[in-house]
Amino acid sequence: MTETVHIIHPFEPVYDSESQILIVGSLPSVKSRETGFYYGHPQNRFWKMLSAVFRESVPNTIEEKKLLLHRHRLAVYDSVSECTVTGSSDSSIRDAVPSDFSRIMSCCNITRILANGKTAAGYFLRFQKEEYCSLLKTLPSTSAANASYSLERLAEIWGRELLL
Repeated sequence: MTETVHIIHPFEPVYDSESQILIVGSLPSVKSRETGFYYGHPQNRFWKMLSAVFRESVPNTIEEKKLLLHRHRLAVYDSVSECTVTGSSDSSIRDAVPSDFSRIMSCCNITRILANGKTAAGYFLRFQKEEYCSLLKTLPSTSAANASYSLERLAEIWGRELLL
């Protein structure tokens, strides 16, 4: 049986002063928390999708992943900073506390915010300032649970936003 736990977001946001696009997820999965970084489940297609869009090798280490993000002026964080959750099920999130995006937004010239799926977008829109929400566009989730989108289709859709 999958355990219900209260978690506090274990990672810092990834960004630097050159970041222009902020990608928001909902909350790190169990596997991501185990691996110590965003989109750590081997079946999640986030890193493969970014690599396809930018025509680069898929990064393996946390450092390689951070370098890929920085090279392409991407920032990454999640909509929820703390909650009670069962396993990795976004639908089980309870007592959600919003993430504070003010550090990223004050340091960077973020021109677009891309939500990695509807749940991430929903929590972002529910909790964040209107000025941030006006920059948000919801894209298909890269989660393996979103099987209706192939990696190629994800790269095509995400690429339209990332390569503007």
